[in-house]
Amino acid sequence: MNETDFNLETYLAQGAEKILRQLTRFSEFHPAEAAFMARFALSARQAGARRQRFFEEGLHVPPFLIASITSLCNLHCAGCYARSLDTCADGTPVDQMKDSDWERVFAQAEELGISFILLAGGEPMARMDVIHAAARHADILFPVFTNGTMLNEGRVSLFNDHRNLIPVISLEGDERATDARRGEGVFQRVQNGMSALREKRIPFGVSITVTRENAQAVTEAEFVRQLMSYGVKAIVYVEFVPTEDALEGLAFTDADRESFTARLDALRADSDMPMLIAFPGDERRSGGCLAAGRGFFHINSHGGAEPCPFSPYSDVDLKHSTLRDALQSKLFRALNEEGLLQEDHDGGCVLFRQRQRVSELLNAE
Repeated sequence: MNETDFNLETYLAQGAEKILRQLTRFSEFHPAEAAFMARFALSARQAGARRQRFFEEGLHVPPFLIASITSLCNLHCAGCYARSLDTCADGTPVDQMKDSDWERVFAQAEELGISFILLAGGEPMARMDVIHAAARHADILFPVFTNGTMLNEGRVSLFNDHRNLIPVISLEGDERATDARRGEGVFQRVQNGMSALREKRIPFGVSITVTRENAQAVTEAEFVRQLMSYGVKAIVYVEFVPTEDALEGLAFTDADRESFTARLDALRADSDMPMLIAFPGDERRSGGCLAAGRGFFHINSHGGAEPCPFSPYSDVDLKHSTLRDALQSKLFRALNEEGLLQEDHDGGCVLFRQRQRVSELLNAE
């Protein structure tokens, strides 16, 4: 794609609008959800107008953030990228953001016009204080990416009372694949949680890490319909990003991504299918990688503003700085101005392939 033919602001606005339309479609048969979505759609469009005003003043604000609110996790999934990067652990978290810190970040995000903040971890339900803080910001939609094993009656009630919190439960595929990576019996525990959400008619999704090995299986119509029978309204396919060279063979090549995209498009042609989202998606359609503030950035559990969860480099600490500072950080500016995010690369992600260069930019005088 010719850079002069690509308008990032328009692309992101259209993407946010598409998500709104899909969410509205899936809420139309549930009065409480439909009422919330009508209010949120209005606030999201107002947020878009704020982002446009900031852009005209010289500040690009993406509509999305990813926030890893804790390093604590109760599972030991095989090949977990967070544990391999030492951003996930068993012990008591040290020097992590307080709920008041996150409350301040959420308020700043609202003022800037950020409409979607993905809450991750570790296991985000280990920080219910932060999730309660998120619930108070009804103009922001918070997908909560959880392993689903900590869903109990009280947490289900919180999701029921605050429709801006949307549980997104991690699976690896069917029961065999999920238990093989996440531990024996995990799938059944997750299924129990999904049943509790379905009984309350709370919309929820699942996230699936997709590799060259499982891409076909998790996009079979039969598999998708099985998830729908559990009550799943959305599937987020998270493209596998290797965190060590030995795992690069699992990452998509361009040909794999084209085939995967074609399979998703075929599924989407059936209007009965759930919402299907691919992350990060086809970089050629988005003019390059959307990290480092182009379309989103990542906040780690200590408050560091990073290009993305797979690129743990930061020069801004949000305990002592603002989201505006992060968007204008030296590292983010360098990644965008150098054109690193638009570089061609084979499989995985460009920031993983160019991690040495990212480190050099971080440490440059």
